[in-house]
Amino acid sequence: MTADESELRELRFSVREFLEDKSPEEAVRKLMESEPRFDPAVWAQAADQLRLPGLALPEEYGGDGFGMVELGVVLEESGRALWCTPLFATVVLAAQALLAAGDAMACARHLPAIAAGRTTAALAVAEDSGSWDPALVSARAVPAGNGRWKLRGRKSFVVDGTTADLILVVARTVAGPSLFAVDRQATGLTAEPMETLDATRAMARLTFDGVSATLVGAEGAGGRIMARVLDTASTGLAAEQAGGARRCLEMSVEHALVRHQFGRPIGSFQAVKHKCADMLVQVELAEAASREAARLADEESAQSPVASAVAHACCSRAYMVAAMENIQVHGGIGFTWEHPAHLYFRRAKSSQLLFGGPAVYHERLLDRLGI
Repeated sequence: MTADESELRELRFSVREFLEDKSPEEAVRKLMESEPRFDPAVWAQAADQLRLPGLALPEEYGGDGFGMVELGVVLEESGRALWCTPLFATVVLAAQALLAAGDAMACARHLPAIAAGRTTAALAVAEDSGSWDPALVSARAVPAGNGRWKLRGRKSFVVDGTTADLILVVARTVAGPSLFAVDRQATGLTAEPMETLDATRAMARLTFDGVSATLVGAEGAGGRIMARVLDTASTGLAAEQAGGARRCLEMSVEHALVRHQFGRPIGSFQAVKHKCADMLVQVELAEAASREAARLADEESAQSPVASAVAHACCSRAYMVAAMENIQVHGGIGFTWEHPAHLYFRRAKSSQLLFGGPAVYHERLLDRLGI
């Protein structure tokens, strides 16, 4: 199912209106210091009123059957508002991993509750190095009989890992990296929050000590699943980054129009004009790249992996440039804890590093190009 332009505008308006009411700066700052780092009541409203968790999930599993284009609109608005939400971890990472595994039984078991907003989920891939390279997975899984497995190892940088009801874990078997489902209440599972640069996106370190798990998909298919999820996740993250970059530009322009020096708005000065113009170029390019990647993903184009890698590289740069220039335009106040500019800078930097950082995603782009 694909929405037309008027439907996309209506979706954007509805989500923005919802987040302006539910995720103002005051709410974001409060949630940054709370546990869980999202408001369950707001998440329930997002599911009941806007059906956001199920927007891009197949109708056969209780979703609305839309794709990355529509989800990208939601993620742009989420990034714009710095919404503290399980949306990215649950829908963009975990749900897409279930779909990529091609396990109809696992999808039927978990996706309807995810689509309804009753279950939140996390995907545990990276370990202490932060790498998503399947060759570096050291967590182990061994058969325990009756179709069950036992997991041992540690995962780091797990988005929403302390609160997710369902945890999907990539662990190594004799056949290679494989995907497993673990219940939050499983014996032997411990989760501790990680202190990171960006307090608006909760991350955790998970330890598995003989944890009971269920295999999802084929044994040894973890590398293929990770590659597909990484393409989808990079596209989703790019949309979120584009939304944050757009908000940085808006904040800069608003400030440049009202802040006066020497009897005139600072926006009339050439240096400030140039900064805002440079930000606009970056933001427009980021939005174009992320939206094209989403379109190609929905069309299942052969160019989709390349477009995803391009979008991630482009949007990571655009968000960093916009976040830094936003602080510069605001001057002294932009460096203070009281001003939200630093929150966007922190999100920009953490998003840039989420899947490995510039060196890794540029190498991924070359790989997708076959170079």
